[in-house]
Amino acid sequence: MQPELYILILLCLFAFLAGFVDSIVGGGGLIQLPAGFILLPQLPIATVIGSLKVSAFVGTAFAAQQYLQKIKVKWKQLSMMAAIAFCAAFAGSQLLTVVSNQYMKPIIFVVMIATAIYTYSKKSFGQASDRVISPQQEWKYSILISLVIGFYDGFIGPGAGSFFIVSFISVLGFDFLKASAHAKLVNLATNLGSICLFLLKGSILWSIAIPMAISNGVGGILGARLAIYKGNQFIRIFFLLVIIATLLRFGWDIYRGL
Repeated sequence: MQPELYILILLCLFAFLAGFVDSIVGGGGLIQLPAGFILLPQLPIATVIGSLKVSAFVGTAFAAQQYLQKIKVKWKQLSMMAAIAFCAAFAGSQLLTVVSNQYMKPIIFVVMIATAIYTYSKKSFGQASDRVISPQQEWKYSILISLVIGFYDGFIGPGAGSFFIVSFISVLGFDFLKASAHAKLVNLATNLGSICLFLLKGSILWSIAIPMAISNGVGGILGARLAIYKGNQFIRIFFLLVIIATLLRFGWDIYRGL
């Protein structure tokens, strides 16, 4: 079923905004996913989510390309993280097809409140790289982060990019800019893992996915360039705004579930 032209235009506008926000601090799913559900009520939920995952993947890819021009990454470690995150997201999306994720949302809600309070109160959080762990520990923590948040992204989704960023800063000692760059690259793998599952199930409507992907990609390029230009302090403020928006989203979901 094809949407009307004005619906497609609105979806592309939301995709652009989602790509812009997501490229800076993650959280694009908070914009794109509700818009998809509201504007495409006639489509199965799996089709909406699968189509939007394609859009998110393209936007993340363009944003990652912008970061790679300025930020140095450890490709060996990053490749390992991406592979683990891919498998974890695939497993999370598979579980989502048979089990509701509603019972997890109150837990995530509490975790995000703590994240917002910590980020706001600790002014130096993410403002400079501060390596305090050994290379061996960094590899172990990288595996754990990729596994847990990768699975979360496939199973629940919204806020995964933000969780990657806060984990890279608090555990691995990255600054906001470096954390955003690495989050984009690992998030690329989680999106791909989910896409592979939805492709196998035939749950992607390409007439929606392709124009939204182009819009998301343009937003991703512009957002990443702005983040690189403005630096860590700007990203910190943007991060707090997205965390608050995520809290409101989860709070509303929990309230509706009561």
